Amino acid sequence: MARNLNRQLFVAMSALTLLASLAMYFGYVFYYTFIFDLIYSATDDTEKLNAGDFIVFGLIVAIGLVAAAAVGWLMAQSIIRPLKSIAVAAHSIANGDFSVRAKNTEMAFSEAESLIADFNTMAARLESAEAELRYSNSAIAHELRTPLTILRGRLQGLSDGAYKPSPELYGRLIAHVDDLARIVEDLRTLGLSSVGKLELKLDEIDLALEAGAVATSMEQGLASAGITVKCDLGKAVVLADQARIRQAILAVLDNARRYAPGSVVAVETRTTKDRALIRCSDDGPGLPAGTQKRVFERFWRGDDSRARASGGSGLGLPIVKAIANAHGGDAVVTDNGGTGVAIEIWLPKTMPV
Repeated sequence: MARNLNRQLFVAMSALTLLASLAMYFGYVFYYTFIFDLIYSATDDTEKLNAGDFIVFGLIVAIGLVAAAAVGWLMAQSIIRPLKSIAVAAHSIANGDFSVRAKNTEMAFSEAESLIADFNTMAARLESAEAELRYSNSAIAHELRTPLTILRGRLQGLSDGAYKPSPELYGRLIAHVDDLARIVEDLRTLGLSSVGKLELKLDEIDLALEAGAVATSMEQGLASAGITVKCDLGKAVVLADQARIRQAILAVLDNARRYAPGSVVAVETRTTKDRALIRCSDDGPGLPAGTQKRVFERFWRGDDSRARASGGSGLGLPIVKAIANAHGGDAVVTDNGGTGVAIEIWLPKTMPV
């Protein structure tokens, strides 16, 4: 078990004080009992300090200084070693190597162990954030490249006369522009959420009404994917941003449309003591094995081989979680062992202060 630094300093200084006091006491007793009479005769003037007294005093002081130096050095090493380990790791992280971790040292104090553990946790999060940033940059470039390439090709074809202007062609071009605008807006939403700046216009709303309205608006699109929607909407009044909540519900249902065609999708709303729930579950194919923790990662799709057209941008569920977090809630996913997926959005009934 790690030692407490405050306690060890108190014990060490107390022991050092006691040792010095004992050394002085027994040193004086020994000197004046056994040595003094051997050196000085009874006729010598003992009222004055002589050379022997100074030598004894010097030895006693020297013993105290050596003991204090030894104890101080041992205590300093116990404090400095973990700090050196953290300093070396911090220097490597400052130079861009986020894989470095501070090492625990022998006989470390509990405060030092806590500091090292917190430092390593911070370093791990920095490494994860750096990896996510690199992946996101690559994914953003990939997501934007396809519609931009198509736009440029079509516009070049119109300019060269290879394509004849038509309402259908312009409609497809506008659709590609809309895709780009949607990706940019999704990235903006995630960016604002990451720094805690996602603005919310709070009103008292009933999640049952919002879920029902979104399900109705998507009825045709879900039906075209062979999806049957079953609603069990209990009253769930919360203080939330209506537009953002609808955006989250829309993203969840759109995810079911893309990844669970031909399934039965159940939409539920209900409340607990202090929270409200929106739950969307399906009986589709479920998630690939070992991927449940990745559902809310940016640009991740359930099947990496899916084209963007069929798999979406991979930003829908991350936005769901971002919106839930902005309201002081959370979003979780449950895989029913290959027989469907359930996505739950939990919201507090009142926004936390």
